[in-house]
Amino acid sequence: MPQLNPSPWFAILMFSWLILLTVYPQKVTKHLSTNEPATQNTEKSKPTPWTWPWT
Repeated sequence: MPQLNPSPWFAILMFSWLILLTVYPQKVTKHLSTNEPATQNTEKSKPTPWTWPWT
């Protein structure tokens, strides 16, 4: 029964994982955004008071 011989299947498994781990991350990193996020201003602006028309 050739299914019980792990030698060819283990080699195929290792080779496929080697391909996936070397090729796939390169394809993923090409699609990542290279723009740095803009820093936000940490100072809080003071709100302008609302003038009520009936006072």
